[in-house]
Amino acid sequence: MTRVDLNCDLGEGAGHDADLMPLITSANIACGAHAGDAATMRETIALAQKHGVAIGAHPGFSDREHFGRRELAIAPMNVAELVLNQIQTLQVTVMEFGARMTHVKLHGALYNMAARDADLADSITKAIWVTDFDPLIYVPWGSELAKAAQRNGLRIANEVFADRTYQRDGSLTPRSRPDALITDEDAAVAQVLRMVREGVVRATDGTDVPIAADTVCLHGDGPHAVAFAHRLRKELATAGVAVKAFGA
Repeated sequence: MTRVDLNCDLGEGAGHDADLMPLITSANIACGAHAGDAATMRETIALAQKHGVAIGAHPGFSDREHFGRRELAIAPMNVAELVLNQIQTLQVTVMEFGARMTHVKLHGALYNMAARDADLADSITKAIWVTDFDPLIYVPWGSELAKAAQRNGLRIANEVFADRTYQRDGSLTPRSRPDALITDEDAAVAQVLRMVREGVVRATDGTDVPIAADTVCLHGDGPHAVAFAHRLRKELATAGVAVKAFGA
């Protein structure tokens, strides 16, 4: 049977966490940089434990004004420290709950920069490797981040996005473009089903692009996030796709 993980970025103050948690299988928890604080980390970890959801770190740029979605110049040495500090912050809190952290997913601009910059990707994945849990990292398929992760001994889960459009090279359409987001729910569901079942995505220029979909990201900060999560779970079940945490 085809199966897929559903992940969501949580602990970011969007107000939907309690409603979204029962609908997903992996939670990426903001670590206090682009969003979140000690209290939100604890609240989100507790919710994840309650619903049996895999817990992951969601490190990003320390840029709350732009929600970590503005690209900032950063040296590879400094990006390693930025990411490692956030992972360790969440990891300490996870251990307080007697839970375990399963994965890392970069946030926003940092995710996009590491996807295309081999030096940043190498530095980030080496930093993740030194953590004392069996690290899994969510990556865009075929990206520099994916290559660096495999080169540096990390397990990967190829991630796709329900509400983002794609370019011919398999990269996400930049948010600066008006066609970056998919606002039509039917179109977003259809895109997910095709990526998961057929391994392809229709790019903005009309070409079909090969893609691997181990995990699907549902953004938790949209006004219709909960309704869309319900719809997607129903559509996946109808299509015979099992929803489970990656590696479960």
